[in-house]
Amino acid sequence: MRFFFYSLEHLPIHIHVRNSDGVAKFEVSPIRLIESHGMKTKDLLLAEALIEKNKEQIITKWHEFHRS
Repeated sequence: MRFFFYSLEHLPIHIHVRNSDGVAKFEVSPIRLIESHGMKTKDLLLAEALIEKNKEQIITKWHEFHRS
């Protein structure tokens, strides 16, 4: 499972997730699924749990990456 930002992102803070089955996008605060295509429910739940566990780091990296 890969978590990433695109260079020309916009608020609210969100993260993209990709695995071999599909893609998804999650808002980070509060954590909520914005959209998904092809990802299985179990993978979406795992992605959500990993985002929750790493939420502060994701927010910090977002600000570093986007200089905001």
